[in-house]
Amino acid sequence: MAESAENRVAVYIDFDNIVISRYDQVHGRSAWRKDNVYKLAPGLADASPEQKDKVRHATVDISAILDFASAFGTIVLSRAYADWSVGVNATYQGQLMERAVDLTQLFPATQQMKNGADIRLSVDVVEDLFRLPDITHVVIAAGDSDYIALAQRAKRLGRYIVGIGVAGGTSKSLAAACNEYADYDSLPGIRPAAHIAAALVVAPDAVSTDETAPPAKRSRRASTAGAIADTASGAEPLAGQTAATAASVESATSKRAATALIVRALRLVHEADDADWAHASALKQQMKRLDPAFNEKALGYSSFTSFLKSRANIVELDESTQTRLVRLRE
Repeated sequence: MAESAENRVAVYIDFDNIVISRYDQVHGRSAWRKDNVYKLAPGLADASPEQKDKVRHATVDISAILDFASAFGTIVLSRAYADWSVGVNATYQGQLMERAVDLTQLFPATQQMKNGADIRLSVDVVEDLFRLPDITHVVIAAGDSDYIALAQRAKRLGRYIVGIGVAGGTSKSLAAACNEYADYDSLPGIRPAAHIAAALVVAPDAVSTDETAPPAKRSRRASTAGAIADTASGAEPLAGQTAATAASVESATSKRAATALIVRALRLVHEADDADWAHASALKQQMKRLDPAFNEKALGYSSFTSFLKSRANIVELDESTQTRLVRLRE
């Protein structure tokens, strides 16, 4: 996936398309319209407990989409297109702004709630590609067949096109027009809709938003879940440091954040290279993409290798050659 450190990525999200498709995928075809979800007020203040529960189970993880996009290179531009006055869309604004995503407001032009996102998004992509020739990758999160011509044009302009869509709401022709296409369910950290729907049928209250790993990643995630908690409670101090000194340098909050960050980054690197082992340098680069503020020295470690060794219950480090390799523990 990520070909070089110079890759520059632009991300465009047809937000209504992704949110509606995910809701219908989890709760059944046309469930969004049948449940009148688009009529709910901002903050879901007028929603019934059942409606709030259904919306929660179909929540789209925007960070998973952006994390996946970051595996291709540095994200230099990201936009989400939607009618942000719609109650459900409004609940995502904080999450999007935290990830520095520009919110483009689109008002419905017809009674069918069609807001013209495909036209506005397509115009912006073409304009950006001519205005910013250094963009190497274009990530389009949508499943609408209206984007086929856009994908073909951007590819003809020499860009690498990545599509992300929700199964059941994605055009096969759009997938074929992209250089690479990913199903939202297959993104690292996402729980497949089929599992959520099955759990809702068996025991609606038993569905956990924490169990988001896809089947292929479940065993590795399960083995690291407890280890994350263990690592959060203590880390290996630098040579010459006392345990008390190390604890004062690295707070419990920063320990948990750093451990969660390394797990997320490693999953993405493993997914990108389709290999068991990843280069430590590639891992650090991915961690910096996910969190530009990451700095192992600020956590009290003299080097990135020392940081990795402090998470020995989470990762394995291979130093048998000059190239340091790392992977999540089985």
